[in-house]
Amino acid sequence: MSRKQLALLGGRPLGVPTPAPRWPLIDKNSVRQVVDLLESGHTVALGRTSDVIRKAEDSLSAYHGDRHVLTVNSGHAALMCALMGLEIGDGDEVITTPCTWGASTSCILAVGAVPVFADVDRVSGLLDPKKIAEAITPRTKAVLVVHLYGQPADMPAINRVAKKHGLKVIEDGSQAHGARIGGKVVGTFSDAAGFSSMGGKLLATSEAGFLVTPHADVFWKAAMMCQHYGRSAEPGFPDDLKPYVDSLVYTFRLSPLIAALFPAQVRRLDAQVKVRGENAAIFRQALSACRFMKVPQDRKGVEAGYYMLTTNFLSEKAKVSRDTFLAAVKAEGVQAFVYIPEGIQHWRRLRWQGNKGPAAHWQGQLRRAKIDYGARPLPNCDYKVQHAIELSFTRWHKPAKGAMQRLAEVFLKVEDQIDALREYEAQQAEQADTTSRTLKEAQRAASSYRRGKAGRS
Repeated sequence: MSRKQLALLGGRPLGVPTPAPRWPLIDKNSVRQVVDLLESGHTVALGRTSDVIRKAEDSLSAYHGDRHVLTVNSGHAALMCALMGLEIGDGDEVITTPCTWGASTSCILAVGAVPVFADVDRVSGLLDPKKIAEAITPRTKAVLVVHLYGQPADMPAINRVAKKHGLKVIEDGSQAHGARIGGKVVGTFSDAAGFSSMGGKLLATSEAGFLVTPHADVFWKAAMMCQHYGRSAEPGFPDDLKPYVDSLVYTFRLSPLIAALFPAQVRRLDAQVKVRGENAAIFRQALSACRFMKVPQDRKGVEAGYYMLTTNFLSEKAKVSRDTFLAAVKAEGVQAFVYIPEGIQHWRRLRWQGNKGPAAHWQGQLRRAKIDYGARPLPNCDYKVQHAIELSFTRWHKPAKGAMQRLAEVFLKVEDQIDALREYEAQQAEQADTTSRTLKEAQRAASSYRRGKAGRS
């Protein structure tokens, strides 16, 4: 059995000899702290009166330049806190990216606002600062930026656009903990930032998130809306908000059992991000020999976090579909995948006109806004989702030169056999066409039989 022949076509898989290290890493001291909390009955905390919550928020604050930090139970909750802290709500428009996970859109919908999509860069998938102005209307209040795959978006350029038009800026750093622009970590370029720290993220716990903001009023409004009113007794709570303290809140508070994991995870973050970056550089250098793969290049002064590594397969040039190429890569033993199958602007639950699916509470606000997500073409987003192939990079937090070179070798092997893939794809298409014709003929015969039987009766 030839190692040169593609595994998809019966050859031996090339594979990756070194398995990715375990993730998340939780040290023994953190495990001991969680056990101690369970044994002591300290399973609920209402705010910084808990030493565990205070230490978690302080460690995150120090990492993000001593900004205000509010720990919550998910990244989606953190983004909702950002929006509510900035008093964005009913009918307000928020410009964001359609090329990402849905939480950065659903958080906008959840506060009664209206997401408006701007196009992206077709290689990185990041929000294109030059496309933001096209989406601004008199109702626009903010821009919500996603640092997709761990790549920092162009925050200096985005902030210039936002400042010119008087817009607030929110960062979604859920895939980019520890990523930097000019030495500054993401989450510190905006009016508010939301992060997820679930177990698969770069800053991993179990299920958690946190808000980062330089503005005390944003922090306290978010705390008042999203956590127990006991936090109003904490030092610094504004007097002008005290008359509005009540229990009309979202229960987004974090369990101390999870909060206990944050300090140690924050301490290890930079070293892990550095190693992932080194591994990614090895892979990208080896992959540069591929004719049909295009990888985003880091901008000057930018350090990515590498939650994932994205590439574009140039299917038009290769004359093979992305999905066939991806199937061949996966058959070789590499866990490559498509992270975003379709731009959010095409998702059915955003269609309020003639919706036939389950009702969603946001369809009323979209109807009132008379927004039609099909009206503005977003060609770069469409291109990206049709060409992208992703690799998870979270687990590659230890040096792995050999594994990175082998990953690239798999892509090169598949590319070297592109003629065989073209032939395979043509055979698959012919077989599908034959099956379709046979099915149609059978359906016609059945229809003819039913008509004849009806005539005889």
